[in-house]
Amino acid sequence: MMGTGVRVAEISAICLTHLDRDHFNINWIETIMRRGIRVHCHADRLAHLRAFAEVAGEDAGDRFAAMLVPFDGDAFEPVAGVRMRPLRLVHDRTGSHGFVIEGHGCRVGYATDLGTVPSTLLECFEDLDVLAIESNYDPDMQVQSGRPWFLKNRIMGGRGHLSNQQAFDAIRRILGRCETRGRHLPQHIVLLHRSRQCNCPQLVRRFFSQDARIATRLTLAEQYERTEWIRTRNTPPLCGEQMRLGFAVA
Repeated sequence: MMGTGVRVAEISAICLTHLDRDHFNINWIETIMRRGIRVHCHADRLAHLRAFAEVAGEDAGDRFAAMLVPFDGDAFEPVAGVRMRPLRLVHDRTGSHGFVIEGHGCRVGYATDLGTVPSTLLECFEDLDVLAIESNYDPDMQVQSGRPWFLKNRIMGGRGHLSNQQAFDAIRRILGRCETRGRHLPQHIVLLHRSRQCNCPQLVRRFFSQDARIATRLTLAEQYERTEWIRTRNTPPLCGEQMRLGFAVA
C-alpha cells in the first residue's frame, strides 16, 4: 500500500479468496487481531484459520475466531456501501473464490486462481467497470521451465491457473457477451497473478493487444510494486483516486 495514501490503520475488513500462502500469511494474524480487522472467508475455511492462529498461543484461536465472518453463496457487505458476491472457483483441492464487487457507483469483477473459467463467471462479469482476472503463465515457458512435472501438471491440469490463452479467451467472451446484449464494456482490464518464472510482461502485453478492445484498456498488475491509480467514470475519488488492483502474486 506504500504510496497509495491508505494506511494499515484504516483497514477495517479483509476478504479472502483462499488460504494459499501467497494469498494469506499467518504472520498477519497478530496485526489483524491487534487492530480488530474483520476477516471475511468462506465457511469451509473457518477451522483452518483458527488452527493457524492457535500456533500463536492457547487463546489466540478463540480471539481470532471472534473476528472471522463466514460467507457462503450469498452476497455480503464487508464495509457499508460495498457489496460483494462470491463466485466459487475450482482451484486445487479446496477451491477458491472470485468476487463481484459493487459500491460507490462502480462494479468490479475479480478472479484469480481459477483453474478453469465457469459459466457463472462469464454471466456475472458483464456490466463491469473494472475486469480483473488471472493470466498466470505462457504454456511454452511453463513446459520448458525447470519446474518438476507434478507442479507443471498441477498448474496446467484444469484446477491450477489460467494460461494467457485461457484468460484471453475468457475476456473476449465477456466482451462479446456485453456487445451482444448492448451493455457497456469495462473501462479497465487488469491482468493478475502473472508468474515471474513462466510468463513475462512484454509477451503478455503483445499477446493481449491482438484484440484492440483489450489493448486500450489493459493494465498489468505487478508483484512487488503497486500499479498507478485509475478512476472510473462513475467513481468519486477515494483516498484521492480509485486504486488500481495490484493483487498479483507468483
